[in-house]
Amino acid sequence: MDAHRPLIDRTLPLLTEGYAWLPNRMRESGGHVVRTRLLGKPALAVRGPRAVRFFYDEAHVHRHGALPGPVLDTLFGQGAVHTLDADAHRARKELFLPLLAADRVAALTRHVEAAWDEAVRSWSGRDRVVLFDEAGAVLTRGVCGWAGLPPDAFDTDRSARDLVAMVDGFAAAGPRHLRARRARARQEERMARLVGDVRSGAVAAPAESVLERVAAHRDTPDGPLDTRTAAVELLNVLRPTAAVSWFVAFAAHALHRWPRCRQRLRAGDHAFATAFAHEVRRFYPFAPFLGGLAVRDLTWRGESVPAGGMLLLDVYGQHHDEELWGDPYAFRPERFLDRPADPDELIPQGGGDPAGGHRCPGERVTVGLLESLALRLARLEYTVPPQDLRIPLHRVPTRPRSGFAVTGVRAS
Repeated sequence: MDAHRPLIDRTLPLLTEGYAWLPNRMRESGGHVVRTRLLGKPALAVRGPRAVRFFYDEAHVHRHGALPGPVLDTLFGQGAVHTLDADAHRARKELFLPLLAADRVAALTRHVEAAWDEAVRSWSGRDRVVLFDEAGAVLTRGVCGWAGLPPDAFDTDRSARDLVAMVDGFAAAGPRHLRARRARARQEERMARLVGDVRSGAVAAPAESVLERVAAHRDTPDGPLDTRTAAVELLNVLRPTAAVSWFVAFAAHALHRWPRCRQRLRAGDHAFATAFAHEVRRFYPFAPFLGGLAVRDLTWRGESVPAGGMLLLDVYGQHHDEELWGDPYAFRPERFLDRPADPDELIPQGGGDPAGGHRCPGERVTVGLLESLALRLARLEYTVPPQDLRIPLHRVPTRPRSGFAVTGVRAS
């Protein structure tokens, strides 16, 4: 590509092409790197395991100022850990890492399992159940109980709808985006009030709970986080957990399309459940790409981006790269039985080291919850009525159009 050729801004094609936007640009360029322009900035898009390591090198990319305002005002929140770099990022991440030890993840999984089992008992008496919607409610009830939020402090079902709306509208325009903004504003206000009540002693947070940790966390010796930032980070525990509802809908879709997977899960094959969870996260679209700002002038495979320009990591394209996966459009969980998931190849929640870098520290939670709920889904008896199960790639984040509706539910 001619480095001196003016770059056309590709923001509008992104809005219409969705997940296919970067793969299409890569295909046009004939490689795994492409120069473009996005949101008025020059951008360099990269793909592949070496590109992941390049992207997550703090000497190359920083996050402060990289996330557009509409994304912060819906998905992450202003001042969130995702916007920080270097020592500030590591100090804030210390809030989350102890919550993700194996015993804490197991406890969260038990809370969600209990909420799922309770919900299933009510589904059997209903004509139609939309798994995407029900999964969001189940996951919210489970994570709120695990996090130590008092059950009488807010409406859990309304919170579930708000948490899902924050994710559903972050990359949209129009009504979806407005719903996401209103949902975040409403939940930030509620969580800030709850943190304030914990600090004043009006509400007792369970010892060692997420609520207690967030209320007490300090980035610096000067004092705890202000209540609004504390609310943002509390939501950054709750909201990603509710977002697992996308993967639950995809898991149901996979079990419907490839029923052979159901038999292995019903048999309680936990190794296969882990492989199935990884393949759902690889095969189905969630994050189209990740972005950061170039710390200095950068060059990758002969293409360059100036300091302050954008570096984009093509997540969807990498997960469907024939060079990495051989048969990327085949749903084959066995690929993760043959060898463990390589953290620089499988990047649905980012790459790098979750302890010190920007890879989502909640990835272990996502995998654990998806393993458990996939096993439960496989043991659930139901009928899949006629519906629109297409998964549109122009919609971000996408899901089965019908949300995956089932009838005649009964527990096995």
